[in-house]
Amino acid sequence: MISSNKTSVLKEVLAANQEYSRSFSEKSGSASHSPRFAVLTCMDARLDPAKFAGLAEGDAHVIRNAGGRASDDAIRSLIISYKLFGTKEFFVIHHTDCGMEKYTNEAIRNKLANSSEIKGPGSRVGEYIEWLAIADQKQALIDDVLRIRTHPLIPSSIPIYGYLYDLQTGKLIEVEGATEAGALRVNR
Repeated sequence: MISSNKTSVLKEVLAANQEYSRSFSEKSGSASHSPRFAVLTCMDARLDPAKFAGLAEGDAHVIRNAGGRASDDAIRSLIISYKLFGTKEFFVIHHTDCGMEKYTNEAIRNKLANSSEIKGPGSRVGEYIEWLAIADQKQALIDDVLRIRTHPLIPSSIPIYGYLYDLQTGKLIEVEGATEAGALRVNR
């Protein structure tokens, strides 16, 4: 152990892992890694993709970031999922009441520039980051599906679905424009 100053969160995580590892079977370590699809969704802790999509271990690659946006890194992961591990379908799932709807890129940049938690008076380095804030949730979902669909390294044979997860009901709601964008066959 490097540190004897364990926070309560660290202690909880390590205790949960101890419990998990006691019932861990060899099947998990030796199971073939061949997920059927990939899910790009938000990092919001209120979302549990395993539950809302009925996933068991190994069923899908789950890629998460703030807003569930089709950032360069998310697309990199989708390409790896398809090309190296053989996934055949992609789901992009945004959700209601997303924190990324509450801020603009400019507001995030200002918050970082004036943060007292950062060494000194804050940092303007955030000026150079695209935060992918969401002004219109449905349009952002359509844009993300379209960005993935038109990427030159994503084959047009992969279906891409766009859904909005409703935090109040737990339902996945199809977003028509996103489904249409995901169904497009792109000539390259």
